[in-house]
Amino acid sequence: MSFSRFKEVIEEGDTVILYIGVSQIYALEVKPKVINKNGQGVDNVFQTKYGSVRVMDLVGKKYGSRVNLSKGWGQVLYPTPELWTITLPHRTQILYTPDISMVLTQLEIGPGSVVCEAGTGSGSLSHAILRAIGPTGKLHTFDFHKERVKVASEEFLRHGFGERVIVLHRDVCDEGFGVERVADAVFLDLPKPWEALPHAVSAIKMSGGRICSFSPCIEQVARTCEVLQSLGLQELLTLECLAREFQVKSISLPRVINGQKAPTHQNTHVNQEEKQPDQKKKKVEECVEGAESDTNTKSDEHEQSTAGNKGQQGNGDFRFTTGITQLKMPGHTGFLTFASVPPGLPGNKLSCVA
Repeated sequence: MSFSRFKEVIEEGDTVILYIGVSQIYALEVKPKVINKNGQGVDNVFQTKYGSVRVMDLVGKKYGSRVNLSKGWGQVLYPTPELWTITLPHRTQILYTPDISMVLTQLEIGPGSVVCEAGTGSGSLSHAILRAIGPTGKLHTFDFHKERVKVASEEFLRHGFGERVIVLHRDVCDEGFGVERVADAVFLDLPKPWEALPHAVSAIKMSGGRICSFSPCIEQVARTCEVLQSLGLQELLTLECLAREFQVKSISLPRVINGQKAPTHQNTHVNQEEKQPDQKKKKVEECVEGAESDTNTKSDEHEQSTAGNKGQQGNGDFRFTTGITQLKMPGHTGFLTFASVPPGLPGNKLSCVA
C-alpha cells in the first residue's frame, strides 16, 4: 500500500521499485511467497543480471537506500506513477509519461476531481489520475474485458487505491457510463470513441468540463472531431506528444568577410608547399637528419609543430557547441483530442446525435 500514501520505511505488502540501471528497473511485491510457472509457492527471490535479492530482506529498509545483490548492488525506490508506467505488467498498449502529463494538464485534473475513464487497460493512466485527484477525488474506470477488470481491481486494492476508484466491466459505447452529471473530466481510449461521446457528455457536470480522446490514427481523430462539433462542444484541440532527443556536438563553420570566405593559415601553408616542392623536400631531409643526431630535439620540435598546427586549424573558422536533433523521430503513440463541454449543454441535442 505504498502508492496511496508516502512513507519512509518498506513494509510487507508494499510495492517497491528496484533500480539497477536506466534499462533495468523492476517493480517488486514485498511478500514471502510467489507462484512459479508450475503453480507452486516458492520463496520470493528476484533474479537480476547482477545476482539475486531476497525480497523479504527489504522489509525495514528506507526507500532510496542501497541494497546488495549477490553480484552487485541496486537501489530500492518509492513507487510513483511514472516509475510504475515503466515497470508495470503490460495487459494492453499503454500511455507513457509525455501523453499522461498532457492529459492531466488539459483535463485540469486536481485534488477532489471526479474523472471517468473508458479503457482501463493496464492502469498506467489510472495510477496518474488517482495520484492527481487525491483522497477526496473519485475515478470511475471501465473496460469491456472482464479479466482485465478483475486484475485491475486487485491491483488498485494492493496499491491502496480501493476507496478512490470504482472499476466496472462495461461497454460504454452501448451502455454508457452509468453515471450522469457527476464528472469534471472524461477520458476515452477506445477504437470508436465517437460512439461513446454522447454518453461522455452526459456524464459531465452541468457546470461543464473537459473531454479527451486518445486515438492512434488521424482518421479516428477526424471522425471524433466531427461528432464533437455536432454535439456543441467547444475549444477543440488535437495534440501529438513526441520526445525529441538533442545531441550535443561541436560545429565548425567558415568565417565570411565581405562575402568572401576568410583564408586559413593551414590552406595557405599547403598552397606554398605545392608551389615549392624542392623546399618541402629539403625541410623533410633536415628533419630526418635532426632526428638522427638528437632525439630529444626532435621530440621538442614535434610538440611545438603539433601545437602550432592545432592553432592554425581553428584560425579562420568559427567553432561553437550546439544541440542537434535527429532527422527522424520515432515514437508516435497517438493523437490527443481535447474539447470543452459548455455549462448547461441541452440534453435534447445529445439524444438527437446518439
